[in-house]
Amino acid sequence: MDIVLQQLVNGLTLGSVYGLIAIGYTMVYGIIGMINFAHGDVYMVSAYITAIAIAILTFFGIESFPIIIIGTLFLTVAVTGAYGWVIERIAYRPLRNSSRLAVLISAIGMSLILQNYVQLSQGANQQGVPTLLTGAIRFTVGDGFVQITYMKLLILFVSILGMGILTYVIQKTKLGRMCRATQQDRKMASILGIDTDKVISTVFVIGAMMAALAGVLITLDYGAFDFYVGFIIGIKAFTAAVLGGIGSLPGAMLGGLILGLSEALFAGLISSDYKDVFSFSLLVLILIIRPSGLLGKPEVEKV
Repeated sequence: MDIVLQQLVNGLTLGSVYGLIAIGYTMVYGIIGMINFAHGDVYMVSAYITAIAIAILTFFGIESFPIIIIGTLFLTVAVTGAYGWVIERIAYRPLRNSSRLAVLISAIGMSLILQNYVQLSQGANQQGVPTLLTGAIRFTVGDGFVQITYMKLLILFVSILGMGILTYVIQKTKLGRMCRATQQDRKMASILGIDTDKVISTVFVIGAMMAALAGVLITLDYGAFDFYVGFIIGIKAFTAAVLGGIGSLPGAMLGGLILGLSEALFAGLISSDYKDVFSFSLLVLILIIRPSGLLGKPEVEKV
């Protein structure tokens, strides 16, 4: 029983991170109907920015953990958001009216550019950051115990807070209304006076900022990363977005949680070697039953 509960805790933590990254995929797809395949590498860039931000803050003699974590979050989210804006301007906007294949190739090219740019500028060796938050809460369960580290609690708190703020922005603010209008009918939104190009750029920035949140949290938790780390987690986050229903914000978070929990439970109870096989098999099964994803809406062709 204690093993199951421990894996549930691990799965919730991992799933919330998948959900944060999946939001970037689902928002971009919801607005322009295309997949940003460079999004996983945006997460990778945020991991390096996290390490640089921590180094800058400690260089200036800052040792307080709350100040370091808040400063690191602010710097990483801001700089990574700028990367998202640049990616949209370079890889997507010039090809907005081109074929989907052209945009797909451009996105893959941007992914390779980011990987090689980081490899050349930061080196190919694995990098790391020191452990900043230690300690854990333990609960006795039968003959064993369940442990929740303070870092995992921080990950869950920041993930829920980030998702809550984003949901409020999309549902209650003027920017959110413009995003929803652009998603429903870009041409009509433009006729009504909405600057759709600006909205699309903003969506890329928001997606990058959510990936940056995940990058900071995972980097502080695991401590190690390299220039290729964005590929695998990007695929997992994309899977979570499809699982929950790509284009749906709640679906992205739900898909991330389901994927994280299924991975953790399978790895802890059966075998960690085949957890990815199980996760993707689960995706295939759900899509066979519900092709649009758990919370996705079936697409209707516009006449």
